[in-house]
Amino acid sequence: MTIWFGGDYNPEQWDESVWREDVALMQQAGVSMVTIGVFSWAMLEPQEGTFTFEWLDRVMDTLHAAGIRVDLATATASPPSWLSHRYPESLPVTENGVRLQRGSRQHYCPSSPDYRRLATRLAGEIACRYGDHPALEMWHINNEYGCHVSRCYCETSAAAFRNWLIAKYGTIDALNRSWGTAFWSQRYGAFEEVTVPSAAPVFRNPTQLLDFDRFSSDELLGILREEVAAVRTSSDTVPITTNFMGFFKPLDYWAWAAELDVISDDCYPDPDDPDAAYLAAMTRDLMRSLADGKPWLVMEQSVGAVTWRTSNAAKPEGMMRAWSYQAIARGADGVLFFQWRQSERGAERFLPAMVPHTGTDSVSWKAIRALGAELGKLGGQLEAATPGSVGIMLDWDAWWGIEQSGLPSTIDYMEGVRAWYRTLYDLGASIDFVNPRSDLGRYTAVIVPTLFVATGEALGALGAYAEAGGRLLVGYQSGITDEEGRLTPGGYLGSLSETLGLRIDEFFPLPVPGSVATDSVRLRANDLGVRDATGSVWSERLVVTDAEVLARFATGPLEGGAAITRRAVGAGHAWYVATLPDSWLRARLVAQLVADTSALTEAVAVTGVEVVRRGRHRFVINQTASPLTVPVAGHALALDPYGVVVLDGDEVWRR
Repeated sequence: MTIWFGGDYNPEQWDESVWREDVALMQQAGVSMVTIGVFSWAMLEPQEGTFTFEWLDRVMDTLHAAGIRVDLATATASPPSWLSHRYPESLPVTENGVRLQRGSRQHYCPSSPDYRRLATRLAGEIACRYGDHPALEMWHINNEYGCHVSRCYCETSAAAFRNWLIAKYGTIDALNRSWGTAFWSQRYGAFEEVTVPSAAPVFRNPTQLLDFDRFSSDELLGILREEVAAVRTSSDTVPITTNFMGFFKPLDYWAWAAELDVISDDCYPDPDDPDAAYLAAMTRDLMRSLADGKPWLVMEQSVGAVTWRTSNAAKPEGMMRAWSYQAIARGADGVLFFQWRQSERGAERFLPAMVPHTGTDSVSWKAIRALGAELGKLGGQLEAATPGSVGIMLDWDAWWGIEQSGLPSTIDYMEGVRAWYRTLYDLGASIDFVNPRSDLGRYTAVIVPTLFVATGEALGALGAYAEAGGRLLVGYQSGITDEEGRLTPGGYLGSLSETLGLRIDEFFPLPVPGSVATDSVRLRANDLGVRDATGSVWSERLVVTDAEVLARFATGPLEGGAAITRRAVGAGHAWYVATLPDSWLRARLVAQLVADTSALTEAVAVTGVEVVRRGRHRFVINQTASPLTVPVAGHALALDPYGVVVLDGDEVWRR
C-alpha cells in the first residue's frame, strides 16, 4: 500500500524556471502525489472557448518523469473574470438579496446554467486531454463545494427550487399538505408562487426551510455529477474524489460519499484549541465512516499557522507529524498539505506551505522531509482501516431541523455529537459515525445524541437494533418531527417511546450559557456511582412506564423526576438521557453501555495519548506538549512531546 504524501501544487503562480527546483525538492521530500489545477481555470481558458493546455502539458510531463503521481483537478472551483463579466446572472445572491461579485473565489450560483455548462465543458476538455496521461492517479472534481456559497437566493435558484419541488411532490396540493400551509395563510395555488426562503419578517415555514436545505445540497451535488459524467466520457476507470470539509452543515455528506471512489478531507484544527486533537480525530473517524471500506485521505492540512482566524497560532514542533499519524491510524491512505510552495502574492500568501518563504533551512522543511521518509517506509506495512465498534448517529436532516428558529430552545446540534464523541475518545473506544440507514447490527453500541427529524422507519430500526441485542442510548430531542417537519405521530419519540419504556410529557429547556438564570441542573445518579452531577442544555418531564431510573433531577422544577433511564428490551437494552450530562457522568454511562464487551480494549492509560489500532499495527500518539511514559502491550513507551510510536503486533516497529 502506498501512503500518498504531497500537497496542492500551483505552478501557474511561478516562472517555469522554478518548476525544476520544485520537482527536485519534491523528490528530496518523498512526495508521491500532488494536486494540480484547482484554481487554474483562467490559465486554461483565458477566453471563452480558447484553451491553453501547453503549460499544463509540460507540468504533467515533468512530474511523470520524476515519478510523481497527479491528482488532477477540473479547475472549476473559481470561475474566470470573463465568465461573470459575460454572464452576470451567474453570480450568487445572498439571503438578503445582495449579489456577490468576482474578485475572490467560488463566485457562482450553483443553479446557474451558464456556470454549469461552462464548468462541465472545461472538465470534459481536461479529461479528453489528460485521461490517458501516465502521471494521472486521480480526478479532483471542483474544490470544497459550498465552502463560501452553499445557498443562493437568486431567481435562477428559485426556478431550480420549484423544479426540485415538482419532482418531489408532483402536485401543489401535496406540497401544501407537507408544508402545512394552512398555518399563517401560506397556501400556494401553483408552484409558480413558491420561491426560495429569503429574509422575511419573522419565522419562515419550517418544512420549506428543510426542503431548501435538501435542495441546496442536491443542487451542488448535481454539479459534481455533471462534472463526473463529463470526465467519464474520456476517463472511465481513474478514481474520482472531491475534498470534504469535516462536519460541514450545508452538505449531506452521506449522499455525497456515495458518488465518490475516494473520500478526501480538508482539516485545519486550531493549534491553540485545547480540544484540537479530539476534534481532528472526530473528523478522521467521520471520513473513515463515509468511506465505508473505500480509500480516504487528508487532501489538505497546514504545515503551520493558517490565515483566517483572528489570531493564527503556529504549530509547535512535532504537532504536524502527530496529527498526520493520527489520520493514518484512523484509516487515511494519504496525508497531503496546502500547499507545496508558499505563495508570494494573493489572499493566502501567509498560509504556510511545505516549501516556506524561509526556504529549505527552515525547521518546517526539515520536518516535512523527515515525515515523507517515514511514510514511505510505513506504506508497505499497513493494512486496511479498522472499523469502529461504537456508532454515533449523525444525520443532516436532524441537524438542519433542530437549528431552525421557532423551536423550544436554541440547540447546537454538534454540541451533543461532540460531547458523546469526546467521552468515547477519552475512554479509548473506536468510533464510527452512522446514519439512520446504516447497518447498526455491526456495532456493540449505538449512541443517538439527537435525532430531531426522524422517519418512522428510522425509529423502528433503532428499536429493532435494541431488540436484537444491541445497546442503544438515545438523547433528548429525538423523534420530535417526521421527515416533513410534522410533529411525530403518536407523540414525541414515536415508536421509540415503547422501546424506551417512557413518554415525554413536557419540555423544560435549560437557559443558554450567559443568560441570567443558571444554565445547568443538578443530577443525582447513585445507581451510576455518581452522587453529584450536572446536566446542561435540556431537561424534560418524563413519564416512566416500564424502565429503570438511573438518575434523577435534583434541583429545579423537575426535582425528583427521571433524567436517565434504562430498559431491557428483547435481547438488548435501551437507555434514554433527558439532558446533556457532564463529562464524569457521561463516562460512567458509556462504561455501563459497553460493559462486558471489547469496545474498550485499547483503553487509554494516560490522558492526552491516543492508542489506535489499524490492522495489526497500533499507533500510540502523544497529543500533548509534555513528554509522557505510556504502558502499552507490555512496553513502557517513552513519548516525546507530540511523539509517535508504532507497534507491529506487540513489538515496537517505529518511533
